[in-house]
Amino acid sequence: MSRIQQCFEQLKADNKKALIPYITAGDPTPEHTVELMHALVESGADILEIGMPFSDPMADGPVIQLACERALEAGTSIRKVLEIIKEFRTVNQQTPVVLMGYLNPIEFFGYQAFSDAAKDAGIDGILLVDLTPEEATDVVECFRSNNIDLIYLLSPTTTEARAKKICDLASGYVYYVSVKGVTGSASLDVDSVASHVESLRKITDLPIGVGFGIRDAQTARAVSQCSDGVIVGSVLVNAIAQAKDSTQDQVADALRAILSPMRSEMDK
Repeated sequence: MSRIQQCFEQLKADNKKALIPYITAGDPTPEHTVELMHALVESGADILEIGMPFSDPMADGPVIQLACERALEAGTSIRKVLEIIKEFRTVNQQTPVVLMGYLNPIEFFGYQAFSDAAKDAGIDGILLVDLTPEEATDVVECFRSNNIDLIYLLSPTTTEARAKKICDLASGYVYYVSVKGVTGSASLDVDSVASHVESLRKITDLPIGVGFGIRDAQTARAVSQCSDGVIVGSVLVNAIAQAKDSTQDQVADALRAILSPMRSEMDK
């Protein structure tokens, strides 16, 4: 059983929902990231999504695009991302870590070679935004061979037939994109999200995490009531951008100030 599956089963037993924050590895520098990961866990995170910086993050809005630029300018490579996770694992062996990114750097690295390196670093799942189910069969096997879950995105425009095909390939959890557009791009219609999540439950037993558009504790609570997990990204990355010239502790405190109230509201 993977750490991700164990996490969701324990949360279900405790009548809680997963809080899944996203930050970009290497933003504002690679030296910040491990401390920020620990701060997120201390603030109530159950699973961490860590972005692999890429020069053309097409699913992401300006906030995360700029984070990728800062991380790349600071020298964050795919190997550096794996080193960061490995350092995090010297202290934290429990919290699942999911890498989120794009195909090009992983393809260049080599799927099996990357999967082996990810296992060695302590990665539990990977979400490749531009990996379609039609192209995924061999890739899935590479990650399954190392017990790494392949997380998939589903959107409001995904047809039921395609959603079923995607869910059959996925493991760990599925990521429902709550709005049409890129990250941080629109306000959230919780009623619409609840309706789509209810439809998805008819075709998959996997936990369903909801992301895009979650900016505050009240929204996190509302989304948690209709999903298995709340995925929070742009608001955290924006806080890092605003505090990037501050000390590491101050950047970490900025994340705590956002995430801790979300955890409290979700647990009410």
